[in-house]
Amino acid sequence: MLKKPDEEFVKEGAEQVTAKDIEKVVEKSEDIQKKFSARGPLKRFIVDAKLLTALVRDWRAGKYRQAFYGTIAAVVFALLYVFNPLDIIPDVLPVIGVVDDATVVAALLVLVERDLNKYRGWKEGQRMLEDGKH
Repeated sequence: MLKKPDEEFVKEGAEQVTAKDIEKVVEKSEDIQKKFSARGPLKRFIVDAKLLTALVRDWRAGKYRQAFYGTIAAVVFALLYVFNPLDIIPDVLPVIGVVDDATVVAALLVLVERDLNKYRGWKEGQRMLEDGKH
């Protein structure tokens, strides 16, 4: 029986994430973001997708380590899920094929909301520092 993509689904998937998966998200971050910019249910998450991929990149680079590994693993799992065209409901099925992707992203955002808000604040602070240097 297929598992419903919800918060528990994301948590269970996060437990399987490896360092190689983190690398894949960093390497494919632009392609992953493109999946969100397409029409359909994922479009409403485009700003979140940019922030989520930036979080993984900054965490991987050692620039931002305030997020727990579990948060990073959940983000990586959800982003790879969206990137995978052959997940629970294949993306080749018009509209409905990305509904499960949107459900996984929504569940992820519920799980990591606090960490994502902290990262957003940190990122804005970094921009302000960079702007002050110029």
